[in-house]
Order: sequence, then C-alpha cells, then structure tokens
Amino acid sequence: MNLHEMKYNEGARKERKRIGRGQGSGNGKTAGKGQKGQKSRSGGGVALGFEGGQTPLYKRIPKRGFTNVNRKEYAIINVEDLNVFENGVEVTPELLVKAGLVKKVLCGIKVLGNGTLEKSLTVKCHKVSKSAQAMIEKAGGKVEVI
Repeated sequence: MNLHEMKYNEGARKERKRIGRGQGSGNGKTAGKGQKGQKSRSGGGVALGFEGGQTPLYKRIPKRGFTNVNRKEYAIINVEDLNVFENGVEVTPELLVKAGLVKKVLCGIKVLGNGTLEKSLTVKCHKVSKSAQAMIEKAGGKVEVI
C-alpha cells in the first residue's frame, strides 16, 4: 500500500453544514437556530460559566493561597553538571546556556550541591548553596556571586 492509495474510514470525514443558504439546503431562513430568543441573535448566548443568575461554581468554591508577584525564579544547576567543562574554565551564565545545561537564565543561576565535582572551575552565578560552594572550593575552584 502506498500513501496515494490510502483511504479514510467510512464516516471519518464529514462535510460541514452550509447554514443559511436557502430553503433547499434544509438549513435556510433561520439557519438552524429556531425562532426568536437569545440564542437566535447574532452574538447571542450566555457567558462561559453563567448559571442563570445563580452564583456560579467558580465563585461558590473556597479559595486558598495566593500568587506572589515579586517571586524570583532561578535557573537551577547541580554541581555534578559542571563536570562537562575543562579544568580552569570560568563558568558564566552565558556559557551554561551555550552548553545547553540551562534553557533560560530567568532571574539568575543558582548552583546546588547535588553530586560530586572532579574539575577545578571558577563559577560565576547569582546564588549558590553552602554545600555547592564547599564542593567547588574543595575541588580547587572558586565561586563568584554576581
């Protein structure tokens, strides 16, 4: 069987209703909307979630928590991920993005202490955990907070 020989299953493709195209179409005059009323008008119908004047569900259920508009989201990287670099390299946020270890810098880079580090690196980041800093310095590198 080739691509040009393939057929759709019976009833898989259906022609759309061409409403308001004369009496012979079966959907002329009122275009399948019936007589008068809110739903027959252009732009008619009720808003999403409207319950006829009853307090809608989204207002009846209890609300919890809040969203902090001042929250800072950091791009996180673990110490073990830094092993891809050569000894003595200065690791910057731009280098991390270029290497594909971080997609976006967001509000900054935060280095966490998961794993082990075998390379001596100079790491420039916005935040660093105490365990990560200890590991980097133990491996002979240093941390610069920017």
